Amino acid sequence: MKEVTLRREEQFLCSRAFLTANTAGRLRPVVPCPVRTEFQRDRDRITHCKSFRRLMHKMQVFISPAGDHYRTRLTHTLEVTQIARTLARALCLNEDLAEAAALGHDLGHTPFGHSGERALDRLCDGGFRHYEQSLRVVDKLENGGEGLNLTAEVRDGILNHSGSNRAATCEGRLLKLADRIAYINHDIDDACRAGLLREEEIPREISDVLGSTHSDRITALVCAVIDHGVEPDVGMLEPYATLMEQLRQFLFAHVYRNAVAQDEEERVSDLIGFLFEHFCAHPEKIPPEYRKYMEEDGVQRIVADYIAGMTDRFAIHCFEELFVPRVWSEK
Repeated sequence: MKEVTLRREEQFLCSRAFLTANTAGRLRPVVPCPVRTEFQRDRDRITHCKSFRRLMHKMQVFISPAGDHYRTRLTHTLEVTQIARTLARALCLNEDLAEAAALGHDLGHTPFGHSGERALDRLCDGGFRHYEQSLRVVDKLENGGEGLNLTAEVRDGILNHSGSNRAATCEGRLLKLADRIAYINHDIDDACRAGLLREEEIPREISDVLGSTHSDRITALVCAVIDHGVEPDVGMLEPYATLMEQLRQFLFAHVYRNAVAQDEEERVSDLIGFLFEHFCAHPEKIPPEYRKYMEEDGVQRIVADYIAGMTDRFAIHCFEELFVPRVWSEK
């Protein structure tokens, strides 16, 4: 089965695709799997790891929402993965590589979304960036402190999926587009559900081109990436690329930085700050799989590892256990 997949890659993928047979390999050698290719193996290692399961209890934008239908970091990851697979298949790129990198891209994300990330970034010497933490998770922290030992290409896609970073493969660069298409559109959906935004408030010059529904916008943006093609690189046709960026800035102004979000940001900053200070003073209370690298990386980094790995509800529970007085009742 593996050999058939490798032959199909050689026959049907485009010249810009990364062939699994050309992988630079893993940090540590392993016995080859008789059934799965190396990128398929990475996909399975990620989906079976504890950090991936914890994503279900890390909210994407809205902290501790009352409803059941708001995105979590896990559902975001699944949406990104499906978009990345659709794009890779349509462009004749390596779908397995795109899928594995997408599944692992947010494993290092903090509780409380980007508010938690910004809090740790202020507290840590040298800063904190979730994409670097995601690589640290798969290289060191998972699997009892041994890491997942992923391939170089999947690790590169995880590290370079955000900001101005540039992945080495087309599949890795495709992930950045899939991530942005996913979060812009599902954050609009969640903001409307929360009553912070109405579809009609999106500027007409955007909705007239991208569409006025969740499905229309995703279809328009995905098609703009496919129609762009892979030469000289993956990208998005105009005016879609410009309109997507305008929609992103619209969300920053009306959702991410509104009064409600700013109030929650302060609370998250305080909570993360209390936990960070406490565990820096008492690193012995951190689980041993994190302490394994304390001498090598320092107390602050180990504390950041532990806090970043927490789910929203565990971080709140931990804070309550440490800092909220218990109510005593008469016997």
